[in-house]
Amino acid sequence: MQLFKFGGASVKDAEGVINLGRIVSTYRDENLLIVVSAMGKTTNLLEQLTFSYAKRQDDTLDLLEQAKQYHDNIMRALFADASHPVYDEVANRFVEIEWILEEEPADPLDYLYDQIVSIGELVSTTIVSHYLNDIGLKNRWLDARNYIITDNTHREARVNWEATEARIQEDIPVILENQLIVTQGFIGSTSENFTTTLGREGSDYSAAIFAACLGAENVTIWKDVPGVLNADPKWFDETELIPELSYLDAIELTYYGATVIHPKTIKPLQNKGITLHVKSFVDIENGGTRIRATKESLPVPSFIFKVNQVLVSILPKDFSFIVEDNLSDIFSLFHRHKIKVNMMHNSAVSFSVSIDDTGDNVEALLHELKARYDVRHQQGLELITIRHYNQQTIDRVLVEKEIIMELKDSYTCQLLVRKLSA
Repeated sequence: MQLFKFGGASVKDAEGVINLGRIVSTYRDENLLIVVSAMGKTTNLLEQLTFSYAKRQDDTLDLLEQAKQYHDNIMRALFADASHPVYDEVANRFVEIEWILEEEPADPLDYLYDQIVSIGELVSTTIVSHYLNDIGLKNRWLDARNYIITDNTHREARVNWEATEARIQEDIPVILENQLIVTQGFIGSTSENFTTTLGREGSDYSAAIFAACLGAENVTIWKDVPGVLNADPKWFDETELIPELSYLDAIELTYYGATVIHPKTIKPLQNKGITLHVKSFVDIENGGTRIRATKESLPVPSFIFKVNQVLVSILPKDFSFIVEDNLSDIFSLFHRHKIKVNMMHNSAVSFSVSIDDTGDNVEALLHELKARYDVRHQQGLELITIRHYNQQTIDRVLVEKEIIMELKDSYTCQLLVRKLSA
């Protein structure tokens, strides 16, 4: 069987949905399961709505109306008949958000987030499923929450693999024998049937979960880029397509922040020996990138850029050594505030990390750290990671930049830098 994943950019408008249909039609004779993300920037919009509601701001209903209108415009371009059942089904999805907004925001924010933001995937797959049926690609719409079972860590749920595999294998193989399946990325549910999400960009991970549990032959992620490039085109004018990657190199690139694939995606596929293709939904004839078991190393140096970094340096107030009990305490605080470390360095009397500047939770972390340690921090930095680096590649990224912290091993160089003022 084949498994396709379409991200938000691939279904951001009616033409994108029509293009999805063209791609799927070329595989109509395959056993095919399709995972679809929320359309366009819907997740960002519903995030904004959630935070507005939690803070009791005045624009909550306006944001909901924006989400409704955006999807209504897409449906009107796809379904000329105003009585088409898709309109009522999508309206009922948004009613679920309206029910939440009628109550005072008493639940924990992360729980509310999952209940509201998950609607984006349910709406997008409803539209895609109806469109495919209308053009003769008969399919079954399935709710991923009935199959991907997680713990109750909202916004970053951990998969219960045993329960998930049992659910997926129970009836999906039988359905696939007769028709293709359309389902959602990003979402799951607890054993008590509360909706959870798998982390931002988690639809790739959803595809890997379904593929691993079904023993798929291939997974294809359809992107708005030709495949995995050696740098983000936002940062480099000249980028190179990497036609083949080992699982290990792909894992390393995603670990350091390459955004073309979700970091958790690769391991389930590696465990089952499933090949992952990253291809362009614009140029479907292009071979893209193939990720599989191979001993070939990266053919070109690869660059990963993370902006809006904060360097946090932590020192004991009594100038004692930074030892295991300090580090355990520090990492527990990072975990509690849901802050991920992108780069770290420790010496006898200090521990320094680079983290994303995510706002309030960083401020809360710094406040708590300062109660126990001497803490210094710098904002507005940039983290550059180079895999298979050489001095030429380092010089290339340091134009008009000052190194704040540098780490190197045999394959990877990380540079935390600050732009030099004019």
